[in-house]
Amino acid sequence: MTDTYQTILVERRGAVAIVAFNRPDKRNSIGGPMMVELHEALSGIAADPKVRVLVLRGKGADFCPGADVKHYGGERAAPATRAWAGTREFSVAVMLHEMPAVTVAAISGACAGAGFGWACACDLRIASATAKFNTAFLDVGVAGDMGGPWTLPRIVGAGKARELYFLPGKFDASEALRIGLVSRVAAAEDFEGEVEAVIGRLTGAAPLALTAMKANFLAAEKVGFADYIALESEKHMRLFQSEDTTEAFKAFVEKRAPMFQGR
Repeated sequence: MTDTYQTILVERRGAVAIVAFNRPDKRNSIGGPMMVELHEALSGIAADPKVRVLVLRGKGADFCPGADVKHYGGERAAPATRAWAGTREFSVAVMLHEMPAVTVAAISGACAGAGFGWACACDLRIASATAKFNTAFLDVGVAGDMGGPWTLPRIVGAGKARELYFLPGKFDASEALRIGLVSRVAAAEDFEGEVEAVIGRLTGAAPLALTAMKANFLAAEKVGFADYIALESEKHMRLFQSEDTTEAFKAFVEKRAPMFQGR
């Protein structure tokens, strides 16, 4: 099933939703209603209990280089027209980070500015060897948006995150892998297969356990260690009694693939 928007593409494949920036002629830079449409699409996906995996990507060669600087930086552009959207739409990064589904950024080509922030908000990041990264905010005289100073230190460490923001510059996929920004890099010709393999791993996992694991990571960010352990233990004991967990143990012993039912 495909939803219709002007600046993004949304495809639903059972437990998987794929959201693609769709301005390939502008390298998928943000312009027009993109942020509004992205917020609307993610709101619907987050509320759909059938969706367990969300893939965020770009249509064509690039992921998203951030704002369409030529559009927003024109001499005739009034300050109001430089604003992308209302405050609500700036919560897209929060939605990517906190929705029940596991979120995967599939990154090729340019990934900078807001696109960089959105990628950092996802649970996993997979890069094509063609990927080029840059925070880029200081280059255009802004302090940044989309939550990078909150998400990036949790991914690469506080010192490296500050370096990437205070001293912006392009770096490639191999460097992104070295610093831990992405979890894997694939050659351009193997990138689609790698993305599908990750999707397959996630959708093949026990549905209740996958959703609970995402919830565990979110809970761990908000409470102390002892309180988290209490939450985790209670959830663990409930899942341990589920049909899926029983099936997983049985399949492991019998050396076969499990058949999960989501209960």
